[in-house]
Amino acid sequence: MQDELAKRLVQGLKGAGIKLVTYLPETRLSQIVPLICNDPEMELIAAASEQEAVTIAAGATLGGKQAAVYMENTGIYVSSYSLLTVGKQLGVPILLVVGYLGGVADQRNSFLYATIGKHTIPVLEGLGIDYMILEDGEKLEVKVNDAVRAANSLRGPFALLFAGEFSL
Repeated sequence: MQDELAKRLVQGLKGAGIKLVTYLPETRLSQIVPLICNDPEMELIAAASEQEAVTIAAGATLGGKQAAVYMENTGIYVSSYSLLTVGKQLGVPILLVVGYLGGVADQRNSFLYATIGKHTIPVLEGLGIDYMILEDGEKLEVKVNDAVRAANSLRGPFALLFAGEFSL
């Protein structure tokens, strides 16, 4: 991802009221990590697994901080239990910032990720999690704000899937 897109994504998160981001590192969107880490208005918490990241973000949200979880789409599989029980069943709004590996618009797609990408949307739909696929930076900040508002309105997780120029 280009540095300018990373800056805009972090600004979009801040503008939407995200104060805390939990994460398990991945490669597509990793430029946001130092930006969040160096921002005094945001908190960044590394996790050992995506399931742990979802649980931490849910706890922060219940404690009054709007939170997001940054992961690659394989993390949706790993965290599905927490997304269902904490996110959906308990009604905790969490923004999922997801590197969409293996999706059609993934510019670095390979046989390693194609199957994962093919099943990401059906898994999200099976979990009842709404999502938006972003392939370019057009109206990025507005889309991030819309996603956070949707998570809060729906009282559950909402996934932003980053592909296209975000995967360069």
